[in-house]
Amino acid sequence: MIHIYSANMNNAFEELDVADTFATTELLIGGKACGAAAGRTFDRLNPITGAVATRAAAASVDDARSAADAAAAAFPAWSKVGPNERRALLSKAADALLGLTDQFIDAMVSEIGATEGWARFNIGLAASMLREAAAITTQVKGETIPSDKPGCLAIAVRQPAGVVLGIAPWNAPIILGVRAVATPLACGNTVILKASEACPRTHSLIIEALSQAGFPEGVVNAVTNAPEDAGDVVGALVDHPAVRRINFTGSTHVGRIIAERAGRNLKPVLLELGGKAPMIVLEDADLDEAVKAAAFGAFMNQGQICMSTERIIVVDAIADAFIEKFAAKAKTLVASDPRTGTTPLGAVVDRKSADKVRGLVADAVGKGAVRVAGDDGEGVLMSANVLDKVTPDMKIYAEESFGPAVSVVRARDLDDAVRIANDTEYGLSAAVFTRDVSLGLSVASRIQSGICHINGPTVHDEAQMPFGGVKASGYGRFGGQAGIAEFTDLRWITAETLPGHYPI
Repeated sequence: MIHIYSANMNNAFEELDVADTFATTELLIGGKACGAAAGRTFDRLNPITGAVATRAAAASVDDARSAADAAAAAFPAWSKVGPNERRALLSKAADALLGLTDQFIDAMVSEIGATEGWARFNIGLAASMLREAAAITTQVKGETIPSDKPGCLAIAVRQPAGVVLGIAPWNAPIILGVRAVATPLACGNTVILKASEACPRTHSLIIEALSQAGFPEGVVNAVTNAPEDAGDVVGALVDHPAVRRINFTGSTHVGRIIAERAGRNLKPVLLELGGKAPMIVLEDADLDEAVKAAAFGAFMNQGQICMSTERIIVVDAIADAFIEKFAAKAKTLVASDPRTGTTPLGAVVDRKSADKVRGLVADAVGKGAVRVAGDDGEGVLMSANVLDKVTPDMKIYAEESFGPAVSVVRARDLDDAVRIANDTEYGLSAAVFTRDVSLGLSVASRIQSGICHINGPTVHDEAQMPFGGVKASGYGRFGGQAGIAEFTDLRWITAETLPGHYPI
């Protein structure tokens, strides 16, 4: 499914096992690795070097429909497979995923400029997600419900929904690629993984791990497409009559488009979208702990995480003390070529994204914000930027930066801090720092977000937790029992045990 090649001077290709190479990836349709029907490919370039990192099959609309057809054909048999067999396959997939660690690291570094540390974190959590999915195969439960009708046994049962389309992004590619398919498979659905155009090799390695585990043909399918074909390919998959559930992780803009199209087809969608996560630092907070959590939350993976701390809301009474400590920490978070592994930050995913962050910073500084750490960097390399005294008239106050820049917004008091935290269209993750846990719980209840952590960073994910947001951050929940509800149909079934009595 994945091959490593090196181009020689005559533009022919020979298979080699050397560092200066690029990978080629294929589709997986009905258990068969194959190229796109028209033979088309697209190149993903290394954001640091500009060289080809991966040459991937560029699926057409017909290829997408073939993948959905294959998943539909495999569904009847797979939906009847017992939970222990599904558990065994998912557990094997977790082991296979870990066995591909070196390949995953190489793919993430070359395709998206990730650091080795971020790649290893992805691998570990993704394996945990597969094991959690294995554990819930016996937790797809129903119940008996008391009926007012004498002799009527009423039960509610959960059954697999059908074909599930999972659309995964590039920023946490192993975690989010696995999350898109693991619980659906555990519940007895067949799946199609629509890989990101930015990391086709990384997502193809997930499919390789699932293939090594031994899933039956057609149960797992994968599609890669050229960026210019994304709308047509996704549209064809959403419209396909066999696709009964869709999950998408990505931007709010694209999420709206997918939700609208799925709505026309009356298909449920699970959306995990953008964020503008606030971290409130109250007067009694442990500032050293708050600084550590803020640095991790704002700058892990160069701030390219949906839960990234985008706004640090600090009450006036301790703002200067916090900013002094936080700026000192941020100045140690420098970026360099992730292949060297010598700095905590790697590359931003592409030049366009890096330039967007620079533009947001420039706009804020031009309107009175103070940059207390960081600089513009160069190309896709940008060290940690901290902007103090950010106000609502600055673009970065409301826009998701999705990069290595964080805003510090000063609040008068607790109530003002909560107001500022909720002054956003987004609502994914949040955090509150206070030594008074009871107060923290009270504040958490007032913040409009799907997730809130007290004395912890906004970036926190565990396989068994109900993960998702509110407002423009989406709806639905991945993880644990909440995920089961998303990927099954709840049916009411009755059995009459006494002779019927009817009014007519």
